Amino acid sequence: MRFIKDIPNKYCKTSLYSFNNKYIIKFEAGLMEQVFKVSEMDVTGQEEVEEMFNDVFYARLVKRFESMAEDFNNLLDY
Repeated sequence: MRFIKDIPNKYCKTSLYSFNNKYIIKFEAGLMEQVFKVSEMDVTGQEEVEEMFNDVFYARLVKRFESMAEDFNNLLDY
């Protein structure tokens, strides 16, 4: 997997990679991460991938991180 760049934003660490004709976008918040894959055939390049992520997307991403943290904390409480 080849690291391309970090994508700056105010929500979480976002990194862009390339692997097997796919862009891999990794979002990290604390101990959790979410990964999305996009075929290089479905976009015109890394610039288009970066433009896909807007405030609405990041707001939903943050909610998923919160849900993940709650689920994990509940697991640790048992």
